[in-house]
Amino acid sequence: MKRDIEKTKTALMDAAEKLMGEYDDPADVTARAITQEAGVNLAMINYCFGSRENLLFEVFERLKATAPKLDPAFIQIMSSDMSPKQKLAEVHYHSMKLMLSNYKYCRALTKHILISRRIGDKRSSMRFIQEHFGDKKTEGECRLIAFELSSIHELAVLRHQEIKEVCGIDLLDDETLKKYVYDNVNSLLGDR
Repeated sequence: MKRDIEKTKTALMDAAEKLMGEYDDPADVTARAITQEAGVNLAMINYCFGSRENLLFEVFERLKATAPKLDPAFIQIMSSDMSPKQKLAEVHYHSMKLMLSNYKYCRALTKHILISRRIGDKRSSMRFIQEHFGDKKTEGECRLIAFELSSIHELAVLRHQEIKEVCGIDLLDDETLKKYVYDNVNSLLGDR
């Protein structure tokens, strides 16, 4: 039985990922379309994942796990001798580039992530923030900074077109994106 559930979960995730790549509007990747593509009963999404959004989030997490393969810069950053603050900025910069280049996936998930993510969730950027501040900030304060920084950047990806139209800031331009990320990191982390 457990093996059948894992097989169903994989089929649902594969179907959702495939459909996300095919549709321009994430709203078109409905629970019904996903289950039809996977060849399973509609109720299996809720049974296996709790909701369509949780399923899409799991697909995003699976894609995020392949980020070092998609952008080798992540591995270079982690093994570099950059300061924790610079590593934090570089990880966020490359993450935003990846999200912008996979905008369809991000558009489908960002609202869910921003609203449903627990503030206390561990983040890869959390350790850089703690290393930067040392004992000058509590763990809770560092978690809040990690949450704020991630949220700002996820929301900016979601609304990058409007940011360009209204603010004249083109986050699809690498130099502009890097400046945007570094400005946010400097604003939240300061000098210590």
